[in-house]
Amino acid sequence: MKRECDKCGKPATVHLTEITDGEKIEKHLCEDCAAAEGITVKASLPITQLLEDFILQSAGQEDTSDLHCDVCGLTFPEFRQRGVLGCPNDYDVFSDALDPMLRQAQEGADQHVGKVPQRADSGQEKQNTMLRLRGELRQAVASENYERAAELRDRLKEMEQQ
Repeated sequence: MKRECDKCGKPATVHLTEITDGEKIEKHLCEDCAAAEGITVKASLPITQLLEDFILQSAGQEDTSDLHCDVCGLTFPEFRQRGVLGCPNDYDVFSDALDPMLRQAQEGADQHVGKVPQRADSGQEKQNTMLRLRGELRQAVASENYERAAELRDRLKEMEQQ
């Protein structure tokens, strides 16, 4: 149900609820009438601004000012300001500060699962599986689990030939 502005009858885009002395008062205003009452409404925020605000709110319990990446040179304060990491190594360097923030953003999950769009074909699913297997292969090699690495390598070769 669309509401009309309480003042002029145009479609209301600003909806306010005030509770004063236990009494609930709702106001429905168009942007012009809201501005006339001194209510400022930010236009749709760019996603970068939302991310920056989220990062600034979420991070910061511990002193992260001395963290920096040896690969790209990004410092954690620069990341917090820009909201963008500089290279894949930043995930490892800033992991202690990023983990709580990512868990909060993903409602407690520590790994992004994601979804595949319904319109995506099996090729997308195959590509996602191959990416996951490559990550597992890197981990197996790093932990010197060469038997597992060989299994993963063989599975990847089979998938590439299909």
